[in-house]
Parts: sequence; C-alpha cells; structure tokens
Amino acid sequence: MLRDLVLKNRSYRRFYQDTAIEMKTLRELVDLARLSASGANLQPLKYILSNDPLKNEAIFKDLAWAGYLKDWAGPCEGEKPSAYIIILGDTEIRSSGGCDHGIAAQTIMLGAAEKGLGGCMIGAIKRENLRKKLNLPERYEILLVLAIGKPRETVVLETVTEDGDIKYWRDSNDVHHVPKRPLDEIIISEL
Repeated sequence: MLRDLVLKNRSYRRFYQDTAIEMKTLRELVDLARLSASGANLQPLKYILSNDPLKNEAIFKDLAWAGYLKDWAGPCEGEKPSAYIIILGDTEIRSSGGCDHGIAAQTIMLGAAEKGLGGCMIGAIKRENLRKKLNLPERYEILLVLAIGKPRETVVLETVTEDGDIKYWRDSNDVHHVPKRPLDEIIISEL
C-alpha cells in the first residue's frame, strides 16, 4: 500500500556503511525517476551514480547533515551512505530546475524504501567544490544529492506540539523524532 511505503520512507542519516548497494539497484531507482512526470515533458534531469567507497567519501565531504542537530556533524565512519545519486539539471534543456528534481527525488526514495533501503535528500551542498571534484561541465546544475543505504537508525513521526516547534530531534536512545503538522492544520478549505 502506498501509505505504508510513504511512512517507511523517512530521511535517514545513518546507515550500515558496509552494506553495498549495487550499481544495478541505483540504475533501477533512476529508471523510476525517468518514467515519472516532467514539466512540459522536457526531461532536463541527468544523474551521477556512485557506489564506490572512495568516491563516496569525496562526495560526503561536500555535504551538510541535519541542520537542526547542532551538536551532530553527520554520520561517523561505519554509518555513512553506501551510495549516492546526484541529481543534475541540464541548463541547455531548461534554464531552471523547476519541480522535476523534487518529483524525481521522491520517486527514487520511494523506490529505495520498497527495496528495504533508505536515504536522505540533501540540498546543503558545497556545489562548486563538488562540481570541481566531478569535473562537471557548466551546463549541469547540481540540484540535490541523494544519500542511499541500509538505514541504521529509527525515525518516528509525531504531531507538532502546541508550541508549534517543527524541528526534528534525537532522544537519549538516539531515536530520531520528526514532528508533523496535523492534517486539519494544513487543509485550509474543503470546497
């Protein structure tokens, strides 16, 4: 059921780093995105796939993790992602990213969840550093980096409290809590 898949698809930031993700799996995930909707059917997205530990480490260094967790610098060795999918916009096809990369990223993450994997969509990227490392031509804009792996943490959803605080947090057992606004708060009208 789709709802179960959506609930399973959380932003995971710690992984079993030694669980390899095959290139075939990454290609299957990108193929799901390829088959998804695209504004005006322009299909401007391109992808870089990485499952090589050395290349993954180079990508990792240009990412920022969990901005609300001020005392956590990101996954430690042994908990880093096993793979990355970098979503690029081809500016020779369309000058701006539009919403295609959001559609693609969500589709990829749902596909990963279906395969028992998890991930995190990362927009906090040192783009110029990563561009140089990847020797990426200027026509490609780095839109998102998707960290992929076998999740090594528990993420639970809860309702935003009366104070309205939406910041995620970790408890003393390292369980990651994600407050979500109630449905009746986000639906402003039923016409």
